[in-house]
Amino acid sequence: MGVVDLHLHSTASDGEVAPRDVARAAARAGLTTIALTDHDTIEGVAEARAAAHVRVIAGCEFGVEVWWGELHLLGYFLPTHDAELDGLFAKQRSHRLERAREILNRLQHLGVAVSAEQVREQAGDAPIGRPHIARAMVESGEVGSISEAFDRYLADGGPACVPRPLPGVESVVSIVRRLGGVTSAAHLKRRGTRETLRRLQQAGVDAVEVLHPAHDEKTASRLRDWASELGMLKTGGSDWHGDGSNPGRRPLGSLSVPTEWLDELEDLHSRRVGA
Repeated sequence: MGVVDLHLHSTASDGEVAPRDVARAAARAGLTTIALTDHDTIEGVAEARAAAHVRVIAGCEFGVEVWWGELHLLGYFLPTHDAELDGLFAKQRSHRLERAREILNRLQHLGVAVSAEQVREQAGDAPIGRPHIARAMVESGEVGSISEAFDRYLADGGPACVPRPLPGVESVVSIVRRLGGVTSAAHLKRRGTRETLRRLQQAGVDAVEVLHPAHDEKTASRLRDWASELGMLKTGGSDWHGDGSNPGRRPLGSLSVPTEWLDELEDLHSRRVGA
């Protein structure tokens, strides 16, 4: 059983579990350190920390623009308040709202009846993401599952998918570094080549997510070897959104992320803060 998980989500973004309950679920699973990495927000971190069951690293999963399109970039050891970071979050929240409106328009033209009120009910105060729209589609009976919503309508390239404006990877890396944080390229899957890692490293990315439910052993082994060869750090996490959002995935706490990887991340963070 693992004791570290560096990729978790809560209802602060598109997860199904409140931040305090993420911390409690992690503790029950035997985890001692987690990173709460909600999309484009760190609003859930204080609540998760107040639960006082596990150590909670303040993280975020940013959507950033790279040469192939969108990359999800994990940022770690972020402050709970920073004017530039808060401004970025506000801008991304606005873009998400505009995208949601356009997705709903496209769904309407496709004969799928889902209202903005239904989506807002799913999202609450969180930045709206496609999973919220998918859940509203399931709730309204338009599709049978979240997977069906994505497969038929919402996945990249789907008939209702709408891209959103994204900050460049270098700009987000620069903000995170200024704050003493560390960045990691999340769930690269088939894009996880040595050349991709090299170019991301040149853009300032510190690490690569080696361990992830979407990475089989061969992919994880390749990423681990290339990261070591290039001098990049390594991360891993379950990308847990709640048990209902993880059908077929390994249970929380069963992903064994080496504690040495966390030590190396913390060492880099400490050096940046002390610089």
